[in-house]
Amino acid sequence: MKKLTLSNDKTFLGVAGGFAHYFDVDVTLVRVIWALITVLSVGVGGIIAYLICYVIMKNN
Repeated sequence: MKKLTLSNDKTFLGVAGGFAHYFDVDVTLVRVIWALITVLSVGVGGIIAYLICYVIMKNN
């Protein structure tokens, strides 16, 4: 079973890299999707989700 963890391929905290590795997709695609979610939710949803994912993935 795959484990969702932070990535060493990181620009900020490694969350996008961790998701890209877990779902076996390009990290740039994950970053673009995350940026779109952040912009479309006026910043709040994407940033909060990113921080929550960071805390969860850090504890794994």
